[in-house]
Amino acid sequence: MSEIRVESLVKQYGDTTALDGVSLAFPPGSFTALLGPSGCGKTTMLRLIAGFEAPSEGRVFFGDRLVADPKRQLPPEARNVGVVFQSYALWPHMDVAENVCYPLRARQVASADIPARVAAVLDIVGLGDFAQRRIDELSGGQRQRVALARCLVAEARIILFDEPLANLDMHLRSAMVDAFRDIHRRTGATIVYVTHDQAEALALADRVAVMSGGRLLQAAAPQEIYRSPADAAVAGFVGRGSLISGNTVHNSGSTSTIDVAGHRVAARSLGEPTGAVKILLRPEALRIATDGLPATVLDSVYRGAVHEVRLALSGPGQQLLVDSTEALATGERVHVAVSDAWVVPGA
Repeated sequence: MSEIRVESLVKQYGDTTALDGVSLAFPPGSFTALLGPSGCGKTTMLRLIAGFEAPSEGRVFFGDRLVADPKRQLPPEARNVGVVFQSYALWPHMDVAENVCYPLRARQVASADIPARVAAVLDIVGLGDFAQRRIDELSGGQRQRVALARCLVAEARIILFDEPLANLDMHLRSAMVDAFRDIHRRTGATIVYVTHDQAEALALADRVAVMSGGRLLQAAAPQEIYRSPADAAVAGFVGRGSLISGNTVHNSGSTSTIDVAGHRVAARSLGEPTGAVKILLRPEALRIATDGLPATVLDSVYRGAVHEVRLALSGPGQQLLVDSTEALATGERVHVAVSDAWVVPGA
């Protein structure tokens, strides 16, 4: 297993700063998702780790080994890194086995050893019976598995994924999420996974690094990112929820009492907030009740298991999302009970 560490990374393209002083460690055997909107710097980070780009400032380490800074750069082929691209990057004139064994032939591995290694990794990715299949005979998910097998056969201890599921439909994405999770358990490789899809990031990774505007906003376990976002930007990007204005009444340890529209709400907090605050309310922590926050139904959308209800609180722009088992009529007056809330730092 290999640790990756980036220190004060800056990447500039002319007058554009794609990465702005990012420092982050990727522990050995970890699965880290780089999450953020297009243009946030996540793919640039991946390319710097892979060696496809050189940093303008800062350094990249694999363990204690310096692999890149502005003056020197270890080439990609010397880093023992596997990269799985969104476009698969497979040779169309080769069959599955030939695509997978390409890295071994490039490294001049003994021909007698190649078939067994190829067969082993094809079994790992669930393509044991597809060795002689042509690439154009495969589905998108199967092609993605071939690209992954090509990384595994080279025994890469670091695997980088660049939006690998973006071209797949919902059913295939779900199947591949399970496959990636299983392969991580089997191999113990250090994985860095670039995505703009928060559902993928939360389901796959043991740590999520949220980026915006070339900066790192928060890096933590998925549960912490979701339940305790570091600021309003993370709260707004990850998961459904509403940022509601309130005023601090008092603090007790890590719990604060917040006045919202004349109703008191207990909220988890960092430190002891004072004065005006913003609290994050997730739909699953809210329910229609006989007592609680007074609200008016704006609309109700059927989502299958639940109705997603949008509510207006007193005060300009104060709205909530609640999942209800019952459809509610527009204009109906209700109350909302709150079972969990988070005071968003600095919001």
